[in-house]
Amino acid sequence: MGTVLSISPATKKASIMDAELAKNNDKSLKRHSMFVSLSWKKLVSNSAKKSAKKVTPNPLPARDLPSGGQVAQLNSENSRKTHQTEERKPKAPIPVPVPTVPTLSKEAPVQNGRLVTVQKQPSSLSLVSPRRIVIQASTGELLRCLGDFLCRRCFKLKELSSAEVIVWFRNIDRTLLLQGWQDQGFITPANLVFVYLLCEDTIADGIDSLAELQGTFQTCLYLAYSYMGNEISYPYKPFMMEANREVFWETSLRIVNRLSAKMLQLNADPHFFTEVFQDLKNQRDTSEANLDR
Repeated sequence: MGTVLSISPATKKASIMDAELAKNNDKSLKRHSMFVSLSWKKLVSNSAKKSAKKVTPNPLPARDLPSGGQVAQLNSENSRKTHQTEERKPKAPIPVPVPTVPTLSKEAPVQNGRLVTVQKQPSSLSLVSPRRIVIQASTGELLRCLGDFLCRRCFKLKELSSAEVIVWFRNIDRTLLLQGWQDQGFITPANLVFVYLLCEDTIADGIDSLAELQGTFQTCLYLAYSYMGNEISYPYKPFMMEANREVFWETSLRIVNRLSAKMLQLNADPHFFTEVFQDLKNQRDTSEANLDR
């Protein structure tokens, strides 16, 4: 029996399309393989260039390396040469900075071709500190010094004594305490120095009346209490006398106008206070001072 083969046109067309797809696949594979080969060649060439740039040191052969003994010998020779070079160098002294004081030139300075005279300005700061002076005196001693001063100043009043002046002072201080005008006594060494400052400038040596002397003295006390006292104000009646009622305020204003600067200086300047203090202490009668000794 014979075999009959029949081929339809559709099948032929399909086979032709399969053949064309196979050709296209072969072309794409060839293209991919070409791209892969090119990129691989580029990588290989770049790595070759980088490796060419790296320099590997040539290691010394084992026979050229020094042994441990040779290394120690070389170190000792180097240290010996270093010590020899240091010994050969001259040892210079170490420079020490010395403070210098600028010297004043005796020649006059020159400015613009002309001699200029320079005046030395007095310095307000003293290089040497002033010597400290310590003066000690009790209140009773200073009271006697004040009384002796008035007796010596008013030499025309033969009946005047130092004790009488002290009584005038203590009576006024006791009256103010009893009347409640002050809580504590005013008679202290510092206040006595202030009273002496006022009396020394106010009381004249030509006074020949005991009442005038007492009136002027108590006016000085009123200003001393007003300036140095612990209270804000003091009454004027314990200080005022009938004999000097008319001149009490005039004398007070005259003392303030003339001695206001010294009163402020006495409290502000310790050296001035010391001078006045020493002056008051020197007013003590020499005969009485010898009897006290």
